[in-house]
Amino acid sequence: MPADTDLALLGSLLISAFLAATLLPGGSEAVLAGIVVLRPELSLPAFALATLGNTAGGMSTYALGRLLPRKELPPRLEFVRRHGSAVLLLSWVPLVGDALCAAAGVLRLNWLSCLAWMALGKGLRYGAIAWLLA
Repeated sequence: MPADTDLALLGSLLISAFLAATLLPGGSEAVLAGIVVLRPELSLPAFALATLGNTAGGMSTYALGRLLPRKELPPRLEFVRRHGSAVLLLSWVPLVGDALCAAAGVLRLNWLSCLAWMALGKGLRYGAIAWLLA
């Protein structure tokens, strides 16, 4: 395959990973798996772009949470407040992860710490997928 096809595959993965981390449904894991199986030489850039895109999507949900007006906070945010930004290690978990990212934003947790924990969690998930299929 020519390099243009590689760029298209990786670009599709980046977009898929971003959208999968928002409230939109998506299966970026399947896209990553397909690339790793069909084009193993693209495994490392695919892993990196999936992690980048998914983390960016999670941070966009965090940012939306920050935009919400601060009123009385619901009790269900107590778990995130108690555990802090480290809870975003679980940001990759379907449905729950989106809520954790938004809650971190609503609580105005430190964005850099949130970014680091989120990237670590999402990177571990994509790394496990790529490693299992390699």
